[in-house]
Amino acid sequence: MIRRLVLSAVLCLSLAAPARAVDSGALFEAELERLSEILGALHYLRGLCGANDGQKWRNEMRALLDAEAQAPERRTKLMASFNRGYNGFQQTYRTCTAAADLAVRRYLDEGTKISREITARFTN
Repeated sequence: MIRRLVLSAVLCLSLAAPARAVDSGALFEAELERLSEILGALHYLRGLCGANDGQKWRNEMRALLDAEAQAPERRTKLMASFNRGYNGFQQTYRTCTAAADLAVRRYLDEGTKISREITARFTN
């Protein structure tokens, strides 16, 4: 009986306490920056290697920005990550090579993994 009273009191106090806002963006900022970089790399490499994706990866980045980057400084960081991924491979690869194709496969896997982890961790 006493245990129930204590549990009830703890529950009431926790419900009465003001809720603190948690910036979920800060919790997974590094993952979003990495995902942005991967999208940039894929945008360059998939086009280089003849995939018929068109603007798919740029559009995915735009959707990510619209969903997660309302603050201008956050938007700038994520766009910089996308551009870093794109430019890094643009400076390295002029034609599609076996290494470029391997990078595409690895980035697709890593991007999928990051997306799943973020979704699993931060959605109900």
